[in-house]
Amino acid sequence: MGWLQRLFKPRPNRFVELLIKQAEYTLHGMEALKEYMESPSKEGAQRITRMEKEADEIRRILIDELNRTFVTPMDREDIHALSRAIDDIIDYGYTTVGEMDVLEVVPNNYMRRMVSLLRDAAREIHLSVLRLPDHPGVAEDHAVRAKALENRVETVYREALADLFHLPRDAEHVVEMLKLREIYRHLSNAADRGDEAANVLTDIVVKMT
Repeated sequence: MGWLQRLFKPRPNRFVELLIKQAEYTLHGMEALKEYMESPSKEGAQRITRMEKEADEIRRILIDELNRTFVTPMDREDIHALSRAIDDIIDYGYTTVGEMDVLEVVPNNYMRRMVSLLRDAAREIHLSVLRLPDHPGVAEDHAVRAKALENRVETVYREALADLFHLPRDAEHVVEMLKLREIYRHLSNAADRGDEAANVLTDIVVKMT
């Protein structure tokens, strides 16, 4: 590319770049969580922690840029809401592992199913943000897919709860029920935040088109 082309080439949207990076770390975090559910290990937990910290740093930079920018390419509220929702997804992934460690909970098939769907939803959100500047229609398609995956997480969540509360046998079983319900709730909350991110993305697309 010649110097004249470089001169007139539009600068990338800084906020979209940061949101893409944030969504990327969240996706990596959900991938690490999926691996952890398949084979729990201290190294796997540390990888999730690392992704969560990296995502937090990107969000801090984004908020700082937002506070110092008078005119933004998208509604300020939408940028903030999308960043917060994406951050919450990986935060819940991080706290899930923390709670599992403290409560000494071993992954089961319900957790593995929910996390697999959460990973897929995180991928759709990442793709949606990635396509937002040049292909808003495609971005909306990915957001709709993310919402559908959130619904599937909630279906598995309800199945897990129904199974959990099926004829408790003794006090020890009741304690185990409470532990598992806490983990299921963390994963359901992660799905809720994914749904919120998808809603914000859809709103942004409507305003762009």
